Amino acid sequence: METVRLEEWAALVALLQVRPQDMRWGEITAEVLEAGSALEVWHRLMPATLVDLPGEPDPIESAARDIDLWADQGHTLLTILDEGYPSRLRGIHQAPPVLFARGSTTPDDVAVSVVGSRKASDHGLEIATNVAHELASRGVTVVAGLALGIDTAAHRAALAAGGRTVAIIGTGINKVYPAANRDLHEKIASHGLLLSQFWPDAPPQKHSFLMRNATMSGYGMATVVVEAGEQSGARAQARMAVEHGRPVILTDLVVKRNEWAQALVGRPGVHVADSLSSVMNVIDELNREGTLVDAELRRLVAT
Repeated sequence: METVRLEEWAALVALLQVRPQDMRWGEITAEVLEAGSALEVWHRLMPATLVDLPGEPDPIESAARDIDLWADQGHTLLTILDEGYPSRLRGIHQAPPVLFARGSTTPDDVAVSVVGSRKASDHGLEIATNVAHELASRGVTVVAGLALGIDTAAHRAALAAGGRTVAIIGTGINKVYPAANRDLHEKIASHGLLLSQFWPDAPPQKHSFLMRNATMSGYGMATVVVEAGEQSGARAQARMAVEHGRPVILTDLVVKRNEWAQALVGRPGVHVADSLSSVMNVIDELNREGTLVDAELRRLVAT
């Protein structure tokens, strides 16, 4: 590993751990992006007189030891300054400063989120399975959050189709949540990609799943909401995807049952797909999205 790169990683991790001046992670990320160097920001915000205290561990050295430990655990660290960081994700204002990965990383992944309720109906599970299978068969990566219900169905269908799936999780990458998805967790790490924006041992917390939804929206080119409730994370992701300028595909199953979905209908980039028709109806909606969907995705779904 290049010495300069390791120093930059250690400086960024130290900034996030120390949080000088009680800065939030988003503020630290903005400072680092503007400077183009975490080391530069560290030296500006944490002069030696504040760091070199007798008996206190050096934050940079401590961060470097953590990075070595994460590597020994089999994790890949991606920082927002790295070339390997997901390129579309870098463009949203909630972009995580660091990502922990297990599996195959692809900076320019051609990806679509397929999300929805944990307590899904049989009809919703069928739709999720069909959408994910069709996307995967066309070379489009299926992104979901490894939750029970719609997410699980989407991941499993993508793998069954021999395609690529990415699980963006709401805990640290060392945690398996929910426990029922342990085998799927490992299978995705082996045949796709697991991504987390939290410290590796971070437990599940309510706010972390909303942060995860923002990351899912930013990672992909579009979000398909299959089935969801009034207070679901899929609802939050749909709203954030609109904010990010990403297409949102709502099944009529969602629109009929939710006021939030009805309120989104008619917004730029929001489309409704007939959940009773073939899965190609949803794919066609993506294909019609014109300038908002990547040319590469339009090429793939047109084949």
